[in-house]
Amino acid sequence: MKAIAYQNAHPITDENGLQDVVLPEPVATGRDLLVEVKAISVNPVDTKVRANASAEAGGWKVLGWDATGVVRAAGPDVTQFKVGDRVWYAGDITRPGTNAELHLVDERIVGHMPASLDFAQAAALPLTSITAWEMLFDRLRLKADTTPTNERLLIIGASGGVGSIMTQLARRLTGATVIGTASRPETEAWVRELGAHHVINHTRPLAEELRRIGIDQVTHVVSLTKTDQHFPHIVEAIAPQGKFGLIDDPEPIDVRLLKRKSVSLHWELMFTRSMFGTEDMIAQHRLLDEMARLVDAGTIRSTAAEHFGSINAANLKRAHALLESGKARGKIVLEGFTG
Repeated sequence: MKAIAYQNAHPITDENGLQDVVLPEPVATGRDLLVEVKAISVNPVDTKVRANASAEAGGWKVLGWDATGVVRAAGPDVTQFKVGDRVWYAGDITRPGTNAELHLVDERIVGHMPASLDFAQAAALPLTSITAWEMLFDRLRLKADTTPTNERLLIIGASGGVGSIMTQLARRLTGATVIGTASRPETEAWVRELGAHHVINHTRPLAEELRRIGIDQVTHVVSLTKTDQHFPHIVEAIAPQGKFGLIDDPEPIDVRLLKRKSVSLHWELMFTRSMFGTEDMIAQHRLLDEMARLVDAGTIRSTAAEHFGSINAANLKRAHALLESGKARGKIVLEGFTG
């Protein structure tokens, strides 16, 4: 099968950073589905792994943690899917990734794809949807209830992949006031289009920006990028007994600064359930099916913003470079394998 892989960690500018290769076809066993991959999207985790982790000696490392496709075969213990089903999922970081024609994935982290989207549009959503959903509802314990509340949610980096979904979920499913951050006119417009009540500039002190729009403090903060740079301002802007969540890998932050306000800290990694095989692993299957329902109902829209063409090494290198530039808006998708 065709795949895009690498052997040693390299900058994306290196000719061996990502390569077109041919690998043996995998076989479905147990609760695994064998999926014929139709489209993928690219996430910051792809670039981080590529830059820092090499393949085992003599082997190839296949990246990719977002895919849509069709079930080609199912292991003997599969109960949720059948051959021919259209599926979407974000995969398992401990296993080979989705940048391949055929991919094995545990059915408990797979959902039925939205009927209203094509493969490329749907590929933009699984990883970011799981991350955003788990942060809002599992970690921060916001309620999926649109009755207006006094909760005020600040999303730092609201125009990126996770932020684009989190903004929609928070606005459509909760009663909180949603404040997103952006730093350029085009990203500010994007965040407003996704439903944020307010947009502020994260290149300026957050507390000052909040006061500019008439908000003294926020009850919930989610930091999606550059948390170490924003942390002192987060401490100032968050209300006593507030909740603070993050998903990135910041330089060390002094969490003792949260003590005076009794602020709780929540870290979200959507791979935790699959990595540890938790008892509630199937929650991600249910979550993705619910997201598909919300998409088909018109409640949530795809955040696919850039279509980079076929799934091959050259196009994936372009996608990695754009993500590493910090200028991506929404999600980058690729579709189909070159002949």
